[in-house]
Amino acid sequence: MADTHLDRNVLSALQEVMEDEYPALLDTFLADSEERLNLLLKADDAAQLMETAHSFKGSSSNMGAIRLAELCHRLEQQAKNKSLVGIEQLVSEIDREFAIVRPLYEAERQRSLAAKPTVRRY
Repeated sequence: MADTHLDRNVLSALQEVMEDEYPALLDTFLADSEERLNLLLKADDAAQLMETAHSFKGSSSNMGAIRLAELCHRLEQQAKNKSLVGIEQLVSEIDREFAIVRPLYEAERQRSLAAKPTVRRY
């Protein structure tokens, strides 16, 4: 199931690059995503939808959230065309997808923290 939602290769590469800061990166992504999702839910014009969807798409893509990035891309394109018909449904899909990936990222964060070698002092 997770492979539909997360690209594990992206997460592995990020962990390798970020090392000890990887859990903080995951926390930042989750916090920023919540903020962007709230903006999408409250957006009242096409420009705000397009800008927020574009930003959310980029961060989701960078973090390996495959389906979330795809849904944000669709929303961005629809808002760019100023076609707001069905926007509520698409924002709801994004909301549902984030509800799926959020616990996956939280589990990834716990896994990375648990995998950290402990330093023993003698």
